[in-house]
Amino acid sequence: MAFDIKKIREVRKIEIVINQNLFLVCAVVTLATMAMVTTNFFSRGSFLPTKIGFFYLIVVLVYSLHKEFIRWIGDKKDKRQGEYFVYAWIILTTVLYVVDFFSLNYFDYSKEGYDLSTLADISYITIDVLCIFVATRVMKTLFTFRK
Repeated sequence: MAFDIKKIREVRKIEIVINQNLFLVCAVVTLATMAMVTTNFFSRGSFLPTKIGFFYLIVVLVYSLHKEFIRWIGDKKDKRQGEYFVYAWIILTTVLYVVDFFSLNYFDYSKEGYDLSTLADISYITIDVLCIFVATRVMKTLFTFRK
């Protein structure tokens, strides 16, 4: 089975463009998700809980796996743009916990006094994004040692 180097290069170029587009989609969905959960946090549950978390995590997972696929087909350039999502979620989650702490857990309860799960929801998203990041780093490491 012979490999056609020209076809491999063409596929690689196409996949790199697709990955750049996936990064932009992921960035837009990240900003939308962060805006929704932050609004829900500061409104103390005035909005219904956001249900975008699962969708968002799938978008991040698709972007991450596609990035790994490109690495496996031989793209040596490693921009590591996905790390920005990880850092942004860690910073946002930490800031919201600090705000809640200094407000004496004011944002843990709705205006009617019901417990809110907003901080927990944000934490789950952050932890899931971290897990996706770590998994892709492990894949990269395994690929490096495989060579």
